[in-house]
Amino acid sequence: MNAEAQAQAPNETSEPAGAPVAEAAVDELAELKAALEAARQASAAARDAQLRGAAELDNVRKRTQRDIENAHRFALERFAGELLAVRDSLELAALNAASADAATLAAGQQATLQLLAAAFEKFSIQRIDPLGAAFDPSLHEAVAVQESATAAPDSVLQVLQSGYQLNGRLLRPARVIVARAPQAPA
Repeated sequence: MNAEAQAQAPNETSEPAGAPVAEAAVDELAELKAALEAARQASAAARDAQLRGAAELDNVRKRTQRDIENAHRFALERFAGELLAVRDSLELAALNAASADAATLAAGQQATLQLLAAAFEKFSIQRIDPLGAAFDPSLHEAVAVQESATAAPDSVLQVLQSGYQLNGRLLRPARVIVARAPQAPA
Protein backbone atom coordinates (compact mmCIF):
# COMPACT_ATOMS: atom_id res chain seq x y z
CA MET A 1 0.00 0.00 0.00
CA ASN A 2 1.19 3.32 -0.73
CA ALA A 3 1.39 6.12 1.71
CA GLU A 4 -1.69 7.77 0.33
CA ALA A 5 -3.75 4.69 0.71
CA GLN A 6 -2.53 4.16 4.20
CA ALA A 7 -3.51 7.68 5.12
CA GLN A 8 -6.98 7.19 3.65
CA ALA A 9 -7.56 3.74 5.06
CA PRO A 10 -8.97 3.72 8.53
CA ASN A 11 -6.66 2.43 11.21
CA GLU A 12 -8.59 -0.18 13.01
CA THR A 13 -6.19 -0.44 15.86
CA SER A 14 -6.18 3.28 16.53
CA GLU A 15 -8.99 5.21 18.22
CA PRO A 16 -11.04 7.81 16.44
CA ALA A 17 -9.39 11.23 16.27
CA GLY A 18 -11.84 12.91 18.75
CA ALA A 19 -11.64 10.18 21.42
CA PRO A 20 -8.46 11.36 23.23
CA VAL A 21 -9.83 14.87 23.51
CA ALA A 22 -13.15 13.64 24.90
CA GLU A 23 -11.42 11.35 27.39
CA ALA A 24 -9.15 14.20 28.54
CA ALA A 25 -12.22 16.43 28.99
CA VAL A 26 -13.93 13.76 31.08
CA ASP A 27 -10.80 13.39 33.24
CA GLU A 28 -10.55 17.16 33.61
CA LEU A 29 -14.25 17.39 34.49
CA ALA A 30 -13.83 14.70 37.15
CA GLU A 31 -10.83 16.57 38.59
CA LEU A 32 -12.81 19.82 38.62
CA LYS A 33 -15.74 18.13 40.33
CA ALA A 34 -13.39 16.69 42.96
CA ALA A 35 -11.74 20.09 43.44
CA LEU A 36 -15.17 21.74 43.73
CA GLU A 37 -16.27 19.20 46.32
CA ALA A 38 -13.03 19.71 48.27
CA ALA A 39 -13.53 23.49 48.12
CA ARG A 40 -17.13 23.10 49.33
CA GLN A 41 -15.96 20.97 52.26
CA ALA A 42 -13.21 23.46 53.11
CA SER A 43 -15.73 26.30 52.87
CA ALA A 44 -18.17 24.48 55.14
CA ALA A 45 -15.39 23.75 57.63
CA ALA A 46 -14.27 27.40 57.57
CA ARG A 47 -17.87 28.60 58.00
CA ASP A 48 -18.34 26.20 60.92
CA ALA A 49 -15.11 27.43 62.52
CA GLN A 50 -16.20 31.04 61.96
CA LEU A 51 -19.60 30.40 63.57
CA ARG A 52 -17.97 28.65 66.52
CA GLY A 53 -15.51 31.53 66.92
CA ALA A 54 -18.34 34.08 66.78
CA ALA A 55 -20.32 32.09 69.36
CA GLU A 56 -17.27 31.83 71.63
CA LEU A 57 -16.61 35.57 71.27
CA ASP A 58 -20.25 36.28 72.12
CA ASN A 59 -20.00 34.03 75.19
CA VAL A 60 -16.82 35.79 76.33
CA ARG A 61 -18.49 39.19 75.81
CA LYS A 62 -21.56 38.12 77.82
CA ARG A 63 -19.39 36.62 80.58
CA THR A 64 -17.28 39.77 80.76
CA GLN A 65 -20.39 41.97 80.85
CA ARG A 66 -21.81 39.84 83.69
CA ASP A 67 -18.50 40.07 85.58
CA ILE A 68 -18.45 43.85 85.17
CA GLU A 69 -22.04 44.12 86.40
CA ASN A 70 -21.20 41.97 89.43
CA ALA A 71 -18.09 44.03 90.12
CA HIS A 72 -20.17 47.21 90.07
CA ARG A 73 -22.90 45.67 92.19
CA PHE A 74 -20.59 44.16 94.80
CA ALA A 75 -17.59 46.52 94.65
CA LEU A 76 -18.33 47.95 98.08
CA GLU A 77 -19.09 44.63 99.72
CA ARG A 78 -15.76 44.32 101.55
CA PHE A 79 -15.80 47.98 102.57
CA ALA A 80 -19.38 47.71 103.80
CA GLY A 81 -18.39 44.63 105.82
CA GLU A 82 -15.65 46.64 107.52
CA LEU A 83 -18.10 49.46 108.32
CA LEU A 84 -20.47 47.05 110.06
CA ALA A 85 -18.10 46.93 113.03
CA VAL A 86 -18.22 50.73 113.23
CA ARG A 87 -22.03 50.68 113.17
CA ASP A 88 -22.14 47.97 115.84
CA SER A 89 -19.90 50.09 118.04
CA LEU A 90 -22.09 53.16 117.56
CA GLU A 91 -25.25 51.18 118.33
CA LEU A 92 -23.68 49.78 121.49
CA ALA A 93 -22.73 53.31 122.56
CA ALA A 94 -26.29 54.51 121.96
CA LEU A 95 -27.70 51.67 124.08
CA ASN A 96 -25.28 52.33 126.94
CA ALA A 97 -25.41 56.15 126.73
CA ALA A 98 -27.96 56.54 129.52
CA SER A 99 -26.01 54.45 132.02
CA ALA A 100 -22.43 55.41 131.04
CA ASP A 101 -20.39 58.29 132.31
CA ALA A 102 -18.60 60.83 130.11
CA ALA A 103 -15.23 59.03 130.30
CA THR A 104 -16.74 55.74 129.15
CA LEU A 105 -18.54 57.48 126.28
CA ALA A 106 -15.34 59.23 125.23
CA ALA A 107 -13.43 55.93 125.31
CA GLY A 108 -16.14 54.28 123.21
CA GLN A 109 -16.05 57.14 120.75
CA GLN A 110 -12.27 56.80 120.44
CA ALA A 111 -12.58 53.04 119.87
CA THR A 112 -15.19 53.65 117.17
CA LEU A 113 -12.98 56.24 115.46
CA GLN A 114 -10.09 53.76 115.55
CA LEU A 115 -12.29 51.11 113.89
CA LEU A 116 -13.25 53.60 111.20
CA ALA A 117 -9.64 54.69 110.69
CA ALA A 118 -8.57 51.04 110.33
CA ALA A 119 -11.29 50.44 107.71
CA PHE A 120 -10.20 53.56 105.82
CA GLU A 121 -6.56 52.49 105.94
CA LYS A 122 -7.40 48.99 104.74
CA PHE A 123 -9.13 50.43 101.67
CA SER A 124 -6.55 53.18 100.96
CA ILE A 125 -8.74 56.10 102.00
CA GLN A 126 -6.45 58.91 103.18
CA ARG A 127 -7.58 61.86 105.21
CA ILE A 128 -6.63 65.35 103.99
CA ASP A 129 -5.95 67.58 106.98
CA PRO A 130 -3.93 70.51 105.58
CA LEU A 131 -3.66 72.75 108.65
CA GLY A 132 -0.72 75.13 108.10
CA ALA A 133 -0.01 73.85 104.57
CA ALA A 134 -0.16 75.97 101.44
CA PHE A 135 -3.64 76.23 99.93
CA ASP A 136 -4.04 73.76 97.04
CA PRO A 137 -7.25 74.26 95.05
CA SER A 138 -7.05 70.71 93.72
CA LEU A 139 -7.33 69.33 97.30
CA HIS A 140 -8.90 72.16 99.29
CA GLU A 141 -12.08 74.21 99.08
CA ALA A 142 -11.70 77.70 100.49
CA VAL A 143 -14.89 78.74 102.28
CA ALA A 144 -13.45 81.97 103.65
CA VAL A 145 -10.34 84.12 103.69
CA GLN A 146 -9.20 85.59 106.98
CA GLU A 147 -6.44 88.03 107.83
CA SER A 148 -3.67 86.60 109.96
CA ALA A 149 -0.47 88.14 111.22
CA THR A 150 0.90 84.76 112.36
CA ALA A 151 0.14 82.50 109.36
CA ALA A 152 1.77 82.72 105.94
CA PRO A 153 -0.44 84.23 103.25
CA ASP A 154 -2.31 81.64 101.14
CA SER A 155 -1.83 78.96 103.79
CA VAL A 156 -4.58 76.99 105.50
CA LEU A 157 -5.47 78.81 108.69
CA GLN A 158 -8.25 76.50 109.85
CA VAL A 159 -9.75 73.18 108.66
CA LEU A 160 -13.54 73.16 108.92
CA GLN A 161 -14.02 69.71 107.39
CA SER A 162 -11.34 67.17 106.48
CA GLY A 163 -11.06 65.98 102.92
CA TYR A 164 -10.50 62.42 101.73
CA GLN A 165 -8.71 60.68 98.86
CA LEU A 166 -9.20 57.14 97.59
CA ASN A 167 -6.04 55.76 95.98
CA GLY A 168 -4.94 59.29 95.15
CA ARG A 169 -8.31 60.31 93.73
CA LEU A 170 -10.16 63.10 95.51
CA LEU A 171 -13.36 61.95 97.20
CA ARG A 172 -14.07 65.22 98.99
CA PRO A 173 -11.94 68.36 99.24
CA ALA A 174 -10.97 69.69 102.65
CA ARG A 175 -13.07 72.75 103.51
CA VAL A 176 -10.70 75.38 104.83
CA ILE A 177 -10.23 78.99 105.83
CA VAL A 178 -7.26 80.52 104.02
CA ALA A 179 -4.94 83.10 105.59
CA ARG A 180 -4.13 86.36 103.94
CA ALA A 181 -1.74 89.12 104.95
CA PRO A 182 -3.24 91.81 107.18
CA GLN A 183 -4.13 94.99 105.37
CA ALA A 184 -2.29 98.13 106.36
CA PRO A 185 -4.46 100.53 108.35
CA ALA A 186 -5.78 103.39 106.26
